[in-house]
Amino acid sequence: MVHAAILGLGRWGRSLVESVQNISEYIEFTQALVQDKDRHQEFADKNQLHLTNQYADILNDPSIELIVIATPHTLHVDQIIAAADAGKHVLCEKPLSLTVKDAQQVIDACHHAGVQIGVGHDKRFWPSMQALQAELLNNSFGELIHIEGNFSNENSRLITGGWRNSPENTPGGSLTATGIHIVDAFVNLMGPMRSVQGNYIARTDAAEFSDAMSLLCQFKSGATGVISSVRPTPVFWSVHVFGTLGSIEARGPNNLLIFRSGKPIEQKEFPPINALRAQLETMGKCIQDSLPYPMSSEQMMNTVAAFVASAKAIDGGGVVHL
Repeated sequence: MVHAAILGLGRWGRSLVESVQNISEYIEFTQALVQDKDRHQEFADKNQLHLTNQYADILNDPSIELIVIATPHTLHVDQIIAAADAGKHVLCEKPLSLTVKDAQQVIDACHHAGVQIGVGHDKRFWPSMQALQAELLNNSFGELIHIEGNFSNENSRLITGGWRNSPENTPGGSLTATGIHIVDAFVNLMGPMRSVQGNYIARTDAAEFSDAMSLLCQFKSGATGVISSVRPTPVFWSVHVFGTLGSIEARGPNNLLIFRSGKPIEQKEFPPINALRAQLETMGKCIQDSLPYPMSSEQMMNTVAAFVASAKAIDGGGVVHL
């Protein structure tokens, strides 16, 4: 059993804790870093968490093997480096960092310390995305020439205020909140990007904040891509890869569609899972068995590079070359 500490008990931090606490055989949270202990005491009591507002308490605790970071994005770099220096493994919520330089710094710090580092791209663990990647590895779709992706949700209408609305924490608007998962899927499936061109429409009124984002992408392989994210709108996920011999689409977390010339559409449906639990347990197993986390340093860097360029393209317009 890997003992972990959570940094931040906001909406997402609590979701991470609840996904495994008193359920998992591989990982459990024992401590949490918060600013206001009174605010989180009831949740902590329910989940057997010791609260502290001093990061040093966690860093100096020899029982803590893993630190899970669910704090504002601008805090990630310093918190990861401190964890690595203390010999703690790290699972950091996306984005890993807001610059390529910082991403390389934290990855180097973890490698130098000999600790694992993972990034919270939980959509990689969705059954539909796992199956899509497995199908592509069979090389039965010919040359991969194009990819389209959309991750939209209505969180911006349902959840307002807080640090997630601050420009320094959310470059590119909904790109940081939701679109980054599509960016990660793109570089995972198609390799590093060469350039991106962005478009962003924001609307603000007294009742809600919403935005729509789209990106045109070119990959170093020569393939092209289109990313979009719309908020608020009901939750929608699609990643569709086009090859010269067919195409394949992950629709939501549990559905896969396969298209081939002259054949009926092949549909596969998978039992639902808790992706947060799968992600955390994978990290726990990797720590216990001294196995590498299934997201290479190169992929982490490719995702951050594509994310940073995409945010620049959305916020500033025009084409950004990586």
